[in-house]
Amino acid sequence: MNMFSPIARRFCLSELTSGLGAFALGGLLCDHAKADVTSTDPLAVRPSHFPGKAKAVIHLFMAGAPSQLEMFDNKPMLTELSGKPLPPSVIGGQRYAFIQPDAAVMGPQFEFSRHGQSGAELSSALPHLASIADEICLIKSMHTDQFNHAPAQLLMNTGFSQPGRPSIGSWLLYGLGSETKELPSFVVMSTGDGISGGASLWSSGFLPTVYTGVQFRSQGPPILNVSTPAGVSNELQSETFSLINRLNKHRQEAVHDPEIATRIASFEMAARLQMSAPALMDLGSETAETLEMYGCDPDKPSFARACLLARRMVERGVRYVSIFHSGWDAHGNVKGNVANNCMVTDQASAALVKDLKQRSLLDETLVLWGGEFGRTPMVESNAALGRAQGRDHHPQAFTVWMAGGGIRPGMTLGATDDFGFHVTENPVHIYDLQATLMHCLGLDHKRLTFHHAGRDFRLTDVHGESVSAIIS
Repeated sequence: MNMFSPIARRFCLSELTSGLGAFALGGLLCDHAKADVTSTDPLAVRPSHFPGKAKAVIHLFMAGAPSQLEMFDNKPMLTELSGKPLPPSVIGGQRYAFIQPDAAVMGPQFEFSRHGQSGAELSSALPHLASIADEICLIKSMHTDQFNHAPAQLLMNTGFSQPGRPSIGSWLLYGLGSETKELPSFVVMSTGDGISGGASLWSSGFLPTVYTGVQFRSQGPPILNVSTPAGVSNELQSETFSLINRLNKHRQEAVHDPEIATRIASFEMAARLQMSAPALMDLGSETAETLEMYGCDPDKPSFARACLLARRMVERGVRYVSIFHSGWDAHGNVKGNVANNCMVTDQASAALVKDLKQRSLLDETLVLWGGEFGRTPMVESNAALGRAQGRDHHPQAFTVWMAGGGIRPGMTLGATDDFGFHVTENPVHIYDLQATLMHCLGLDHKRLTFHHAGRDFRLTDVHGESVSAIIS
């Protein structure tokens, strides 16, 4: 499945240097709204490989790597061994950046209990997630190839550990097209601190840039350079845009460059965003009960507000929403780190699932929660760096959860050893997770390819199998 030839030039919505608003007042957008979707439209809806249960994805990416041992993977043995080193046979040849192989074990910092009919075991740091235990699927057997944040974040989001590959959202747009003409179909929001992987995490890579994620800001206008420039009349903008559009289409017919189609789509989307973006961001229509459920102050940027906006986006046909919440890198004070981050994210994450379900959207919206890798069972304490009671990076085992969109609810897949060090049952690699996500949307990860640099590429490269056990 390959709709476009390789291209070199890049032109993004974010590069527009002036506001394009009020073009909807001209005839151009009215004509476009009436036009049939054709093969020349890079965002035209395209058929999936097979019927998929999900239409949209909301990816709650916990950048920095949450500690699975404090939240999902209860290991009483670590409490028994607290203060003693792990057996050398467990560690093998694994090396760490900030701790020695003989570092002492640290037990879980929170109490665990079982919840729901499924009996999902969760820590006391997650009281709100516990209330939807029967809606989620816990995968305790995740593992990755990458040890450092940026490469691991890139691998999770693009299938490759170096910048330059298309992100998951870009692949989905390329394969399925967009079901909305009023908003970008791949939206990115960020809360917390900076993100190690940067904008490459939502880049379209070597795909046409029309498939790049569009970042919404948390304060002020959601997208820069869309509002009408001062002193420019609606009539002048409409006439200017009409001329640019005719020139772009003439050039597109001559050279068939997909980046010109990107340019056309970006200008038209910018015009629509003048009307659609303010309506999307205005939470005045949300009930007090809904705002309370999310723990959302509609006037303040927060993870809760981002989750509520994500629900509003999928209601409007947005295909893929990424919310990056960073700050989970607990090299010191892992208990405080988890407690603080859960205080920010737990209520809203659970509310999102509840809200989608009560609006009959959960069956067609896949929610994915997780980070780039896990944390060590050994303690990290380094007086020189001001660190104590922390955990180092751990790629061998970590946990994510999924809900809705064709994922089997109320189950736990996989297990780790008594130390939480190695996966012992049903290992799931990053590529397997990506293949499963694509399957839920009706895409065969082995068939969705793009020819670039002399060969066909895909999100999962040459790896991965969908995890049938968790697909409903």
